[in-house]
Amino acid sequence: MDTSEVLRAAKGQYGKQQLLVLSRAIDYAAEVHKGQRRKSGEPYITHPLSVAVLLIEWGMDVDSVIAGILHDTVEDTTATLEQIEHSFGKDVAFLVDGVTKVSQARAGMQSLENYLPQTRDNLTKLLIAVGQDVRVIIIKLADRLHNMKTLQYKSQEKQKKIARETIEVFAPLADRLNMGRVRVQLEELSFRYLWPKEFETTKQLMDSRLSKSKKKLESVRREVDAYLTKEKIPHSIDGRVKSVYSLYKKLKRVPNIDDIYDLMALRIVVDDLATCYLVLGELHSLYEPMVDRIKDYIAKPKPNGYQSLHTTIITKNGQHVEFQVRTREMHEYAERGLAASFHYNEQKLTEAYIRGNMAELPADLHWIADLQNAAAQINEGKEFDVENLKVDLFGDRIFVFSPKGDIYDLPDGAFPLDYAYRVHSDLAARASGFMINGKMEPFSHQLQHGDVVEILTSKGAKPRPDWQQYVLTSHARMKLRAQLRKGGVLGRISNAASILHRKMRKNKRS
Repeated sequence: MDTSEVLRAAKGQYGKQQLLVLSRAIDYAAEVHKGQRRKSGEPYITHPLSVAVLLIEWGMDVDSVIAGILHDTVEDTTATLEQIEHSFGKDVAFLVDGVTKVSQARAGMQSLENYLPQTRDNLTKLLIAVGQDVRVIIIKLADRLHNMKTLQYKSQEKQKKIARETIEVFAPLADRLNMGRVRVQLEELSFRYLWPKEFETTKQLMDSRLSKSKKKLESVRREVDAYLTKEKIPHSIDGRVKSVYSLYKKLKRVPNIDDIYDLMALRIVVDDLATCYLVLGELHSLYEPMVDRIKDYIAKPKPNGYQSLHTTIITKNGQHVEFQVRTREMHEYAERGLAASFHYNEQKLTEAYIRGNMAELPADLHWIADLQNAAAQINEGKEFDVENLKVDLFGDRIFVFSPKGDIYDLPDGAFPLDYAYRVHSDLAARASGFMINGKMEPFSHQLQHGDVVEILTSKGAKPRPDWQQYVLTSHARMKLRAQLRKGGVLGRISNAASILHRKMRKNKRS
């Protein structure tokens, strides 16, 4: 990797002046990293340049790319934040500082048993860095992805430590940002190092099935392509092969690989939403659909924001084929997630993060605002619940809907009060009950993915100490405690109840 490759990748994506600054950043990084080498023996500068190319491919703004080039300078060279701010601006310095904080958050994790950011200080640093500007974690994901691609030069002990941290922390973060392609790459690389025997066994099993299926699948692809072309429906169609790690996880639930129908799938990308449903109807007219495998992730997106129509059909010769149908925008978001949605050249959000005015984000990314609130509390020296913040960051997610159809992102196991505090804390304070899917449910009811939640209020209602048993998110807990303090009530949830909630979540997953 050299300067020309980075500038070639950037050409056409950024303006002339931006390219000049980018070139200057490369020269600066090359100078301060001069003499440093990676474990592979390559000059160290090849790493930040590779990180920059990844960020360019993901469609990030130029400040993120420059920060990617400079991300190790403060930690590993004589460069200072003041020098970077003077030469490249406040925003770039802010991002470099954030990436450095994430690296510091991982300091001290020297054993496999301590691969997660479990201590208060480590988690605090991580939350502050992510909460202040989500671009920090996207830069860190690019850094981690390139490091994983060159992990073979590390000792076996370090390989396992880094791989475990990657699969437990960074891959879930990529998923939370709906960066599907990055998540798959991180999981696949980690899988190789953590469980090499299982990786090889699963890969061989997959390869044996793929060799038999590819010709049949190509025949179906040509048939569908010809039909949609004849019907004058603009589209593109290609194949998608399940990742080895995804197959490994699925085989734990479905032991017989012949019962896994999405090992290979055909993906149809069209221009607009209406055409998605039109194509779905055409597929069902061509082939026999498996009704129980028709899934509408457009009307009800996955908790990470993924949208697509899925259907599995049976061909005339008995072959099962999964199809995914989506718009180009949905496809871009499924592949690159939040990175595909960044418009920092037109509207910079960094100042909004610093001021505490979070710009509007899709429902599946509201957790970023939660982290921003948590970071603000931490900066002010206020208390925070480590367990709940880890649930917010790494836990499974669900989507619930307001009666008007607005989507709200919550952790799995959340209660109606978590939803109410997400909508508005003043509204939650007056809650007298909840209608879930048209049926009255108690405060203790745990929400499910796809629930429609209506908040019932009354003038006399006010927050009660026992409500603390029925909130899971750090955001709701923080708002509720503030309201209780304001009303002169200092309610505390018991340790037993807190442990019970965690056990309920663990039992639900197992």
